[in-house]
Amino acid sequence: MMATSNKDKIRGLLKSIETGEPGPVAVVNEAKYVQHNPQTEEGSEGLAALFKRLSETNPRVNVVRAFEDGDFVFGHTEYDFATRRIGFEVFRFEDGQAVEHWDNIQPRLGPNEAGRSMVDGPVEATDLDRTEQNRAFVRNFVENVLVGGRINQLADFIDADAFADHNPRLAGDVAALRAALEATEGGNRRIDYQRVHRVLAEGNFVLCVSEGCVAGVHSALYDLFRVSGGKLAEHWDTIEKIAPRSEWKNDNGKV
Repeated sequence: MMATSNKDKIRGLLKSIETGEPGPVAVVNEAKYVQHNPQTEEGSEGLAALFKRLSETNPRVNVVRAFEDGDFVFGHTEYDFATRRIGFEVFRFEDGQAVEHWDNIQPRLGPNEAGRSMVDGPVEATDLDRTEQNRAFVRNFVENVLVGGRINQLADFIDADAFADHNPRLAGDVAALRAALEATEGGNRRIDYQRVHRVLAEGNFVLCVSEGCVAGVHSALYDLFRVSGGKLAEHWDTIEKIAPRSEWKNDNGKV
């Protein structure tokens, strides 16, 4: 019998928010679990009880795509908890159980001007032998273009003819991305990437977790890229405000 992969365990865990099934929660080591969602208190309610309570509100959970990178699983999800939201979920595993969790969730918007939703597109990782090359390529792009502000290097990283952007606020092409990255407010970049926290990858999909400011608001920025032919071919993202530390319900940090 084939062992269940960590990403399938996380698919089951997240789906149990909808179903209230207690079994999938066993993937989490609650004694070690470190929660990085600053709106969630630690130790106040067991996950099984929490998910059971949430299931009674008739939520809808769909894990659109999930990937595995060593001890990490990262998923791209859509939720309907009275309001529709799109999120990225990141879990770190230790000894077969999830022991740490980060997420980044925003309201579902769009489709954008190109007709793309925040989640449509390919879902299966390919080019598994190129995982490390793709990770390095995306890190280089984010550190040089997004953090470093070297917008003139966009053409070195993006296939302009094939690029498909799922950002709901942009037109969906390279020209719109360039304009957004060049925009300023009060002398500062409107989208100001300041620090890369981690870059996770499986094959041709790479998730970059960053911190910065958007329109002056301290934010976590999660960007998922699909790499094809050595260039960035597709992009999905979520942006979430990082609340002031005085409002955090745990001290583990958002990113």
